Amino acid sequence: MTKISEKNYAFIDGQNLHMGTLSSEVPWKIDLQRFRVYLAEKYNVTKAYYYLGFTHTDYNSLYRNIQEAGFILEFRKHTLAMRGEKKGNVDTEIVFEIMRKLYKKEHFGKIVLVSGDGDFRMLVDFLIAEGRFQKILFPNKHFASSLYRSLHAKFFSFLEDEGTRRKISWTQKKKGYP
Repeated sequence: MTKISEKNYAFIDGQNLHMGTLSSEVPWKIDLQRFRVYLAEKYNVTKAYYYLGFTHTDYNSLYRNIQEAGFILEFRKHTLAMRGEKKGNVDTEIVFEIMRKLYKKEHFGKIVLVSGDGDFRMLVDFLIAEGRFQKILFPNKHFASSLYRSLHAKFFSFLEDEGTRRKISWTQKKKGYP
């Protein structure tokens, strides 16, 4: 269990989160503000990094909403030739940033990771061995890589579980999607 005094960091693969919730058996949308509160209250997350693969001016309102919800927005760095590519591929940036924070001995407790991507399995195993891993939050049961099948249940949860989903989903009663 997380100590109350621990200041944990969350790293969110934004594309994986978005596609994972939309591809659930019953598609749904995350309310970014409610999700940020959930991370703070449930996992004592003091900093939440939200990674996206590319920037495009058509999505400026989304970027603003992510930041206004309390996330630190990070973009994958692209060369001019790659800017038209659709795939975000932020995995390397997330792994590097977590390892950089550990190497620099930045003061924080544990890591909460939001993604179903199996590319993070080696990082998850390392963080568990070091006592620096809190939880991986999978967007849905079918979006979690098979590489996590042997992961102990205390290290993962599904955002689509009814209780969690109720806490963090966007409802039609609100005007506009964040």
